Amino acid sequence: MTDIRSICVYCGSGPGTDPAFSAAAAALGKSMAESGIRLVYGGGNVGLMGIVARSVLDHGGEVSGIIPDFLKARELMLPDAQELIVVPDMHTRKRLMFEKADAFVALPGGIGTLEELVEQMTWAQLGRHSKPILMLNTKNFWKPLLVLLEHMRETGFIRPGLEIKYLVGEKAEDVVPMLLSAARRFGVDAGEEGLIRERM
Repeated sequence: MTDIRSICVYCGSGPGTDPAFSAAAAALGKSMAESGIRLVYGGGNVGLMGIVARSVLDHGGEVSGIIPDFLKARELMLPDAQELIVVPDMHTRKRLMFEKADAFVALPGGIGTLEELVEQMTWAQLGRHSKPILMLNTKNFWKPLLVLLEHMRETGFIRPGLEIKYLVGEKAEDVVPMLLSAARRFGVDAGEEGLIRERM
């Protein structure tokens, strides 16, 4: 893995309480489109999901949306996406999102966003993939999770040999450069630390 052609973005189906979340989603979409990187996401047209997807399209980029049939009405499918796939269930959605993505980015979101992010961390920890994983830490949204991960390491539940590799970006504009750099490095041995975190 040395190239990033598509990024799977996990994020909320709501906008959150801080306008900075929406601004970051729009900035990420713009950066991806300008870098020629396709967005893979959950297919909705609401919340941060809709903002990042519309931003990619508005700046000439390409979007693949994957949505379960039972969420078509709730999350309002984005009809302008170049590729829109309706699947029967969440398991199929997550599998296709994984298969179509070269990297993963988590924006602020709820329990579904958290579950998707942690699943990719788990698969990477178990050696099932080496695709870069990045948390966009807008307004310190992911700080509680970062503290918990460090606590897991300190208490011996993330052990040497079960390292977690992930990145933390503070600005949306940093995401693409960080992922491109990580894609060239993440295949190497993780070393002795039980938690590998890179920041810019």
